[in-house]
Amino acid sequence: MSPFRGLYKSPAELRLMVAPGLATAASLSAVRAAIRPGVTTIELDAIAERVIRSLGGESNFMKEPGYRHTICASVNDDVVHGIPGDRVIQPGDIVSIDSGAEVGGWNGDAAITVVVPDPTRPELVAERQRLSETTEGSLWAGIARLAVGGHLNEVGAAIEDHIESAGEYGILEDYVGHGIGRSMHEDPPVFNYRVRDRGPRIKPGLVVAIEPMVTAGGIETFTREDDWTVATVDGTSAAHWEHSVAVHAGGIWVLTAEDGGATGLAPFGVIPVPIP
Repeated sequence: MSPFRGLYKSPAELRLMVAPGLATAASLSAVRAAIRPGVTTIELDAIAERVIRSLGGESNFMKEPGYRHTICASVNDDVVHGIPGDRVIQPGDIVSIDSGAEVGGWNGDAAITVVVPDPTRPELVAERQRLSETTEGSLWAGIARLAVGGHLNEVGAAIEDHIESAGEYGILEDYVGHGIGRSMHEDPPVFNYRVRDRGPRIKPGLVVAIEPMVTAGGIETFTREDDWTVATVDGTSAAHWEHSVAVHAGGIWVLTAEDGGATGLAPFGVIPVPIP
């Protein structure tokens, strides 16, 4: 029996994943608009929570054992899983926000990174902006490969190639993407780098959350005393971008992008197709 049996969702199930994807996208759009100096990460959390509930959803992050917030807010050398609190956003910060919504028992999961302007430190802002843009570009390179590839682990090769072409960056290996559906985290793993195994076939019904996590330095991390926040050992900045993507009979659709991924995929010549 194939180890990948049961990974593929029916057309009806794919349609049910549209609503949580859009709720997730809306929460991140609202948070992005609110990020500025003086705002606390817990205020950003409240914004995401209101948006998700207004769209008939609930936070799937809150269903993770021991986690009590709607988003993860990771700042500067924090890579992922940062807990919202009284931390005040400062000029020049690089802020990664991860959010997820559950609607009707189905899940969405996505992340963005925002660099806060700081006219007094233009070089730092430019460096962090390049890091964020490289990470986001690698995400879209991976999604574009999903549209044309034969097996899932081609996605990681495309992500790695894009990042390596941009400069000396580190790709986290201890944290990877995942399948998504009835649960926020499902099989299969989605690597952000080359692996020997080909992974499952890319075919209709596959839904994955692709999420490169990239640093400006090394890839060694540690978990802070809160038992959640993952930070770089060398103190370098990090960026995190993520989308949930569905493969269907007509093509692919980025569930957590308001335009289905049209803007991000345009440079790759890929046109996303809505789920019928």
